Order: sequence, then structure tokens, then C-alpha cells
Amino acid sequence: MARNTTSDVYIKSFIAYLTVEKNFSNYTVKAYKSDVVSFFIWCNHLSPDKINYNKLREYLYFIQKFNYKKTTISRKIAAIRTFFKYLHKTQYLSNNPAENLTAPKKPKSLPKFLTDDEMLNLLDNVNINTPAGLRNKAILELLWATGMRVSELSGLNFEDLNLDENEITVFGKGAKERIVLISERAKKYLIQYINIARPLIAKEINTPATEKSPVFINKTGYRLQNKSIRNSINEIVNKIELPKHVTPHVFRHSFATRMIENGADLRVVQELLGHASISNTQIYTHISTQHLVQEYEKAHPHAN
Repeated sequence: MARNTTSDVYIKSFIAYLTVEKNFSNYTVKAYKSDVVSFFIWCNHLSPDKINYNKLREYLYFIQKFNYKKTTISRKIAAIRTFFKYLHKTQYLSNNPAENLTAPKKPKSLPKFLTDDEMLNLLDNVNINTPAGLRNKAILELLWATGMRVSELSGLNFEDLNLDENEITVFGKGAKERIVLISERAKKYLIQYINIARPLIAKEINTPATEKSPVFINKTGYRLQNKSIRNSINEIVNKIELPKHVTPHVFRHSFATRMIENGADLRVVQELLGHASISNTQIYTHISTQHLVQEYEKAHPHAN
């Protein structure tokens, strides 16, 4: 297709406008010029009066494939909007096709989760021969058994534990209180940590624990922080060479996914996770379905 130089003329005029009238910085002018030129290269230097809103949206979907940062996408949109606004203002164009231009929403990626085998491999490779190791074992077992957030676990005090009923009170986002349930396995390691490991972790601190004392502590006797929990997970993941990026939130996703796969009511899972809206919980039904499809395709001889 032969190049239409009309766009070049308009771009040159636009750059002069940004520099002289708008007094934009050299950096911004250069970036805007690059963004507008890239757009017209993409559309084969189509004349600006042939550009419509749908064409602009098509371009935005195109550039989303390159995983630009949100700030870069925003700047590219701003450059195109400013360019067409200028053409309309100066009456080069009778209408502004970019007036309502916004970034198309990216589809939400599904949360990552661990399979049962991966979870057990991780849990079974925690070294419990040290006080800190037994503490970490109790932490990971609790994350897996309850689906609580790492900040909720870190914030636990002794008054929040009701181990006779296998219940723990947690305070989630917005200080909302809820009850989570723990398994017998998780309770076993939690009790071992409290009775055996916790007094040894900060053995130089002689202050007895009270109802207001943090359950999980570091060697100075203060509340264990989220970062320390993440570090302990990373150590185990690296040890077993698990080819996944595992965070405390992956335990939460794994808990919810397994609950849904095993037939738990969506409202029950919502309550256990502390989601304000059921829509936040529904994403785990998509994960469950996707996982079923993957397992079917691997197992069934006629799946492919």
C-alpha cells in the first residue's frame, strides 16, 4: 500500500503544538511523537480523517499483547487522545474519534494454586527439628487448612484460639471478624509449636504469654512479620525445586480451589475466606473447571 503522507504533516504540526503552545518537556514530546508515529505505522499511515473509534480500539487491543506497563499504556492512550483532540480543535477533523477512548480491560488471570501432591511435598519437607522449623510447619499447615491471609495469621493472638472447638477467630480486611476452622492435623502441629517450640524461639524473653500475646513470634519475642513467613516458604520451595512461584496467597487459592472441587457450597467458601462479595469467590469455580478439563485431557485416550 502506498504511504499517505497526510499523517506526517499532521504529526509535524502536532509536535510543534506540544513544544510551543503546551510547553511540554522534551521527554514528553519525544514520547508522544513516538506513540503517535507507532499508531500510524500500525495502520499503514491511514489518513487521520479515515480513523474511527473502532480502529483506535483495535489498536489498543493490539498493543496489549506486548505486556507494557500500565503507565506505558496510559501514556500511549494520552498521546493518541491529545493528538486527535488537537486535530479536532484546529478543525483538521470535524469530529474527535478518540474522545471516549479508554484502555480495554485485560481479562483477569486465574489465581495460581498447588495440586495435592505439590502441597504435600512442600509440607512434608519442612524441617521440624528446630524450634523455628516447627513454628514454620505449624504456619504452613494452618495456611493450607484454613485459607486465611498471611496478615490474618501473623496477627493472631492467643485469645483468638479456640482449639477445643477447632476454631480460630481472625480479623480480615476492614477489621471484619470471622471464624475459620482448622483440621486435626493443623491443630496437632499448632499445639506442638505452642508447647514446645515457642518457648525456645525467644528463650531469653521470660515474659509469660497472655491472651493478648502474639501466637507466632520471632527470636526477639515480637510478632512474626509477613516477610519472614514468605521467606520460609521460599526456602522450602527452593529446597524441593518446585517449579512454581509460591506465596502465602497461593495457599489461600489452593484451599479455596480444593474446597470447590470437593463440592463445598460457594457461600460456605465465601464465609471461610471472608470475601465481601460472592463474585470474588466465584473465580475458584473457573479454576476448578479448568483443572478438570486439564486432567480430562491428560487422562482420557480420546480427549485430543
